[in-house]
Amino acid sequence: MKKLLLATGMLVVFFLPKAQAQDNKKPDLGSIHGNIQLDGQYYREDSLINAIPPPEQVGLMGFANLIYTRGNLTAGVRFETYTPALLGYPASPDLPWTGSGIGYRFAQYSTDMFDVTIGNFYEQFGTGMILRAFEERGLGVDNAIDGFRLKVTPHRAVTITGLYGKQRRHFDNGFTKGAGIVRGINADVNLTAIFDTAGVAKTRFFVGGSFVSKYQEDRNPLFNYPENVGAWAARASVLRGGFALRAEYVYKDNDPSRQNSLIVPDDDIAPGLGLYKPGQGIDINMSYSTKGFGASLTAKSLDNMSFQSDRNAGPFDLNINYIPATTVQHTYNLPATLYPYATQPNGEVAFMGELFYTIKRGSKLGGKYGTKIEVNYAVAMSPDTTLLNDMDGRRFGYETRLFAIGDDMYFQDFNISIARKLSRKVKAKYMYINLVYNNDIIQGAFDYRGEKVSGTVYSDIHLVDMDFRIKSNNLRIELQHLRTNQHLGSWATVLAEYTISPSWFFTVMNQWNYGNKNSDERFHFPFVAAGYITGGSRIMVSYGRQRAGVFCVGGICRTVPASNGLTVQFTSTF
Repeated sequence: MKKLLLATGMLVVFFLPKAQAQDNKKPDLGSIHGNIQLDGQYYREDSLINAIPPPEQVGLMGFANLIYTRGNLTAGVRFETYTPALLGYPASPDLPWTGSGIGYRFAQYSTDMFDVTIGNFYEQFGTGMILRAFEERGLGVDNAIDGFRLKVTPHRAVTITGLYGKQRRHFDNGFTKGAGIVRGINADVNLTAIFDTAGVAKTRFFVGGSFVSKYQEDRNPLFNYPENVGAWAARASVLRGGFALRAEYVYKDNDPSRQNSLIVPDDDIAPGLGLYKPGQGIDINMSYSTKGFGASLTAKSLDNMSFQSDRNAGPFDLNINYIPATTVQHTYNLPATLYPYATQPNGEVAFMGELFYTIKRGSKLGGKYGTKIEVNYAVAMSPDTTLLNDMDGRRFGYETRLFAIGDDMYFQDFNISIARKLSRKVKAKYMYINLVYNNDIIQGAFDYRGEKVSGTVYSDIHLVDMDFRIKSNNLRIELQHLRTNQHLGSWATVLAEYTISPSWFFTVMNQWNYGNKNSDERFHFPFVAAGYITGGSRIMVSYGRQRAGVFCVGGICRTVPASNGLTVQFTSTF
């Protein structure tokens, strides 16, 4: 707390002007805003699901952002505490976050042409396939860059960004930085705005390009690792009416790292060979939408596209880029927590197609209020590779081509949902999901002891979501069923949420692994919660059981151990 007060005081002393009356008007002292979040959990032992409390019995972590703004100037600090962090947090088990201190601080000055930031910042070039510095607090992922960023807008249609710095590695009474240096430049150009000065063009064209490099000293006595690794990207977009076409291609120089086995032999990937080759990736999306109808198609191909500022970092640490999964990000409990897909940056070929259609209201099929239908199909496959016997040469290990599809299916998701308003006070939704989940590749399915299981899981999921309006209050009921003969067997989930407008909400849920082949492990996972909202503040108290498994956001996952206990969460924005 002393560090927070000191940092805040420095901001006030440095940025606040002296109070001088000018023309009998009050001086502009600027404004301060921010947000706070606290998460605490009391753990109980539960030997049935192998839930082991930490020695402290209680986990507490939180943060507070303070942002000061005056004219063109913005500055801020974020105080963080992990005393200790909740079980399974953060994403990297090798680098636990611990202690309290300043986790983020910055100062930014902006004009119409220039935007300068010193300190910590987040940034994304294009789709993020070449660079994305971001935070996902629920996963414990934070790869903020600490350094210098300059954005220049020489024309309303042109933005150029340059940055230089080191990435946040983990937290030990304050953020620590990785060994590597990240450097990048990016340009985005609105071609239509440049050439169509009258603003009458119906078709809009956008192009962009990026170059990102990293530097890390080579201290390996056996291999000559590249100290400077560069990557470049080119992208283009075309929009006309409801039609949109977007594509981005990225190429990365040879980049031996822990994620592709460095250059040492790895018999699991190629007998007697390591990986010491360039990487590349392409992402293409085409969509069309009009009233009552929408369709989209996404195609992605990756090869050796893990890009980190430290060649020895774990899979969740110091990632320069971010590649989202080409799948639906399910929010319902069973598909979202049992078998979520994680992107395979070392190599995958993925496709996803979506259709949205609304049957007109008043028709026989649409009913009085209309009916919405959504269909989605996503698949991720292994790339087709040819092994190379080049230990005395380039040490590429293998060769492949973009969109060359191999024999192994990593993941498949077919789902269809039908949503309909039955009356002024009742809504209903039905969803069917068919999943194929290759756990030998994804390694996201765990048993009750937190151990990984092998093989491919085939599952069918049915969901019913009902919403009832009761005067000014609301009742929502979910019924979910997952059937499978693999892994832990079949599951059923029942959830009820009751909201008393405008402040109170209550939740009751139970998951039941009734189909487990081991009759002694057909456990229930009850959960209850209650919360209150007022203004910008929200507090929630919950109690329940949590099974071991994974928690994913956007294709990034972290392992969650089994737990049983009481949780309190408080958030506030001011």
